[in-house]
Amino acid sequence: MLEQIRNIAARIRDLREIAGKSLDVAAREVGVASELYAKYESGELEIPVSIMYEISLKNNVELTEILTGEAPTLSTWCYVRKGAGADVERVSKYKYQSLAHNFARKKAEPFIVTVAPEGEDVPFHLNAHPGQEFNYVIEGTLKIIINGRELVLSEGDSLYFDSSSPHGMKAVGSEPAKFIAIIM
Repeated sequence: MLEQIRNIAARIRDLREIAGKSLDVAAREVGVASELYAKYESGELEIPVSIMYEISLKNNVELTEILTGEAPTLSTWCYVRKGAGADVERVSKYKYQSLAHNFARKKAEPFIVTVAPEGEDVPFHLNAHPGQEFNYVIEGTLKIIINGRELVLSEGDSLYFDSSSPHGMKAVGSEPAKFIAIIM
């Protein structure tokens, strides 16, 4: 996992350098402090998928290219068998599986996300990113804080929201929560 984080960080740094952008400009484009962006580029901190998505938009590349180093090639359809989506192992408590990793010029990024349970005393990590997001719970129970409001979603529940509002999620109970997340 550490190697993948370093590889993603290097690709993000390379994108910025190829575009001739300063660290300050790149950070401002995705709405984070320059110091935080520098930690992302160095591999010191894991980069939220939402930030990688914004970086891909600002640099006119597919998120898949940032995640894997390979450009997607499909333009008519992308068929992904159960459990065969491209794994995006970034954060130990979240496991992302891309459901359209090889489809070029996507208008949204669909993932299956599995959230490992944590203790109630562990604080929520909130993030925000431009656009919208849709979450649909497949298994387990998911507690979401969005714009200061707490919601609990169970299997079959969904939430569509403005993802520029600060939001975060946790699995409730002792079992992981699994959900479909679509970032637009």
